[in-house]
Amino acid sequence: MTTNDASDVAVICGATGGLGAALVDHFLGRGDAVVAVARGADEVAALVAKHPDAADRLRGEEADLTDADSVAALWERLAAASVQPRWLINAVGGYRDGTVADSTPASFAFMQDLNLGSAWWSCRSAVPQMRDSNGAIVMISSRAAITGSAEAAAYSVAKAGVIRLTEVLAEELLEADLRVNAVIPAIIDTPGNADMPEKVLAKAVPPADIATVVGFLCSDAARPITGAAVPVYGRFPKPYRS
Repeated sequence: MTTNDASDVAVICGATGGLGAALVDHFLGRGDAVVAVARGADEVAALVAKHPDAADRLRGEEADLTDADSVAALWERLAAASVQPRWLINAVGGYRDGTVADSTPASFAFMQDLNLGSAWWSCRSAVPQMRDSNGAIVMISSRAAITGSAEAAAYSVAKAGVIRLTEVLAEELLEADLRVNAVIPAIIDTPGNADMPEKVLAKAVPPADIATVVGFLCSDAARPITGAAVPVYGRFPKPYRS
């Protein structure tokens, strides 16, 4: 990636998922440069190959975003390559059913590492390089963080942690030139949700619409906003129950 001087740089973590790919499309589409980060090297390479016209603005990076050392190494590589991000989007996440009674130490830890730990370690490594960027960090939480879900206990708790992390980090950075906000989707129309009933998917929010909201938070128009958790529920006035 050889960014031009007019391009802001967005680091998108979880870039090969349904929402992540939409985020890559959105930021490239508005003229930004993008660092697309995901765990699988083949998936990262395939994503980069889908954007041949943006080869000078798209850099693929492999990292295990649940591992602090792997994330630190990612940000060291970006610094060594003189990549100076203005935007960071933490879109790593995953869902697993289970009540508190069903949980095991391994299943609980997996949900926390994937949904909360990934955002925690990314922010920990990114903030020193971004604090004077006049930029923003955006987290992806979930409606389950607000309402709770008996069928997704560990997931709900982890996504609630993402909102608290957003608020804490926004407070920590009040004197810096870096904002921190969260987006709270309900159900997103992604391949991972394809097994849901058709009547539910008909009301789900397209990933591109979520990306538009994230893009607004990563813009100068959103400069007064930090520490916010923005609901993007679509046409689900109440939490969905199967």
